[in-house]
Amino acid sequence: MKSILIKNGTLLTMDERDTIVQGDLLLRDGRIASVGETGQTADIQIDASGCAVLPGFVQTHIHLCQTLFRGAADDLSLLDWLKTRVWPMEAAHTAASLRASARLGVAELIKGGTTSALTMETVNHTEEVFRVVEETGFRATVGKCMMDKGDEVPAALHEETQASIAESLALLERWHDRAEGRIRFCFAPRFALSCTRALLARIAQLARERGVMIHTHASENKHECSLVESETGLRNVAYLDSLGLSGRHVVLAHCVHLDAAEFELLAKSETRVAHCPSSNQKLGSGIAEIKRMIESGISVSLGADGAACNNRLDMFTEMRSMSLLQKALHGPEVIPAKQVLRLATIGGAHALGLENQIGSLEPGKLGDVIVVKLDSLHASPGLGNPMSALVYSAQTTDVRSVVIAGRLVMEERELLTLPELSVLAEAEREAAALIKRAGIDV
Repeated sequence: MKSILIKNGTLLTMDERDTIVQGDLLLRDGRIASVGETGQTADIQIDASGCAVLPGFVQTHIHLCQTLFRGAADDLSLLDWLKTRVWPMEAAHTAASLRASARLGVAELIKGGTTSALTMETVNHTEEVFRVVEETGFRATVGKCMMDKGDEVPAALHEETQASIAESLALLERWHDRAEGRIRFCFAPRFALSCTRALLARIAQLARERGVMIHTHASENKHECSLVESETGLRNVAYLDSLGLSGRHVVLAHCVHLDAAEFELLAKSETRVAHCPSSNQKLGSGIAEIKRMIESGISVSLGADGAACNNRLDMFTEMRSMSLLQKALHGPEVIPAKQVLRLATIGGAHALGLENQIGSLEPGKLGDVIVVKLDSLHASPGLGNPMSALVYSAQTTDVRSVVIAGRLVMEERELLTLPELSVLAEAEREAAALIKRAGIDV
């Protein structure tokens, strides 16, 4: 593996002291060798003058399978969105269309500075997503969606309980910890309404036995919450906890509608919350109480959700939206830029249990690094307060170069592990065919 020297940058380390250093960053053998030292040499040199250099963004709730659905499921509430658009389109996926969707999503994520993601796929063909992650050099924890319940679920997505578990275990055996740990598996039951009690309880047991994560949705929409409570007699988060789906290895996406007991439960169990502000706004689901979560000691991180409900996979948008929404609710002092940037980097790493490997620029950590230009018109003067510039001003197009596990995957906006033009052509072709198979009128 070639060594990489990123020179003359403003290094936002995101360490415990949020240290900012002017100087160079050296990557060797896939890891960070030194921070701030100058006068060194390497096989590859990147000039970061006028740029912030920081750990890559870590998104903790993504659906790569939905990237082809962009613009085909707009202006609907959650359950209608699922039943009339997303589930029919997921049911229409082939291996080829899922591969195209994942390639498009990974390309967008890398170009926007995301180097790692927790992603929930659809019921079928999940192996294609693992292959795309492996080929592109991306870092991801991938789960096959599990659904063994629901009268309105398309037949192609409705699983038999034991078959769903068996397929997930097979993927775990084949893919977990592949590519020197860059690829990981997680269990991904969709949400309480589409999974039987037996499935959820068995997943909880298996996740602890195998030492892998659980990634699911919870308390996103008021109607969803009322249905779960009427079926189970418990609030959504409490129901999942009663079956063993809580703890530091569990990431719950959304958690918009919680009561006081659920806040306490999340904090006490150390269950992680993935906040998706743009998705929650677009689906009209509400605004999660992030200030209260943080004050309660709940681990919070950020994700864009899927392109079917956002419609972009852009961490800059999520950082800005999260901060501004909380300020509108609680005042301008809350959730300052430094705190937002931590949630997008080391906070995401913590949610994935990878805080000792990624999320900050410290010697020995894996080389997941992005270089972001801060002297553009919309961000200048950016280096006087680089954290402010990154959270409130920067855009995805400001990301110049991206390194994952010490490998350069984008240089000066050119993707090096994906052929961008063919990715776009493939996505357009497969999306048109998928929409036709699904019978969706867009």
